[in-house]
Amino acid sequence: MARELAASLGVPHLELDSAFHQPGWEPLPREEFRRLVTTRTSQDGWVIDGNYSAVQPIVWARADTVVWLDLPRRTVMRQVTWRTVRRAVTRQELWNGNREPLVNFLSWAPEKSIISWAWHNHAKYRNRYGAAAADPANAHLTFIRLTSRRHISRFLADPLHYAHPGA
Repeated sequence: MARELAASLGVPHLELDSAFHQPGWEPLPREEFRRLVTTRTSQDGWVIDGNYSAVQPIVWARADTVVWLDLPRRTVMRQVTWRTVRRAVTRQELWNGNREPLVNFLSWAPEKSIISWAWHNHAKYRNRYGAAAADPANAHLTFIRLTSRRHISRFLADPLHYAHPGA
C-alpha cells in the first residue's frame, strides 16, 4: 500500500524493513538507521512504511499525516500467514538478500516468527496508535485510520481528497 501511495503522490518511498534488515538479517546500527531516516525525511515529500520506535519521533516530527492500517486481527493474521508462506516457499528475496527462513515456522517466539509477532503485537499497536492519535502532542498530525480493505481502496483511489469512513 505504501509504495502505491508514494507513486500516487509522486514522492519517494522508504520501507523501513528494507533499511533496517541488512544482509544475513543483521540490524542496521541504531544511529545509522536514525541518520538514514533523518536524511530521507528531510525531503519535501515522502512516504515512510513501518513503525520502528527507534525512528518514530524523527518521522512523526516531520510528517503531516499518519496512515494507520487498523485491520481486524483475523484479517491481519490471514494476510501475514499467507504472505509469509508464499515468500518462504518461493524463496522470495525480501531485502538485501534476506529470505523468510523456513525454520521460523517452527517457532512461536515473536522475535523469530513474523506470524507470532503479528499475533502478539496486534492489540499493543492498536492501543498505541489510538493513544497517539488522541495525544495533544501529535496535534500537528492528521491520523487516517483505515479499518478495512474497502477503506484502503477508497483511500488509495484519491489520497488527497479521502473522506474518512462515516464522514
